[in-house]
Amino acid sequence: MNGLNSKRIVLGAVTGGFAWIVWSGLINTVFLGQRYVVAQDTGTLLSESRYGFFLPVYFLSLLAISFVLAWLYAGVRTTFGPGPGTALKLGAVVGFAIAFPLNFSTASWVPVSRFFPLMWMLELWVGAILAAVIAGWFYYDD
Repeated sequence: MNGLNSKRIVLGAVTGGFAWIVWSGLINTVFLGQRYVVAQDTGTLLSESRYGFFLPVYFLSLLAISFVLAWLYAGVRTTFGPGPGTALKLGAVVGFAIAFPLNFSTASWVPVSRFFPLMWMLELWVGAILAAVIAGWFYYDD
């Protein structure tokens, strides 16, 4: 990572990723928890994951995306300026890219309540913004 403060990137990525995981838990328990039970009882959603390792891999994926966001923030801050505004814009753009297309397709074609893909989209979009802003908070050049 030429000229970038790798320790601060990792610190921001881990901290932002942890915040994203907490946000994900909030969305999936508070807003979707009871809806999952109903959808599973009606057969709209599976009652168990096809992959027993789903949750750890999902959380590792959020951490990996948080690392990408922290690394991108460290790189773009020289062009767009350091600070929360740049981090917020970066998180919003990346969050849109990872969240909107698939969840729009899901809302359009999968026979589940449209509330599920809306919440899943917000989980990823807001989570990316949160992770980027936190990574930006922790980053400074060497």
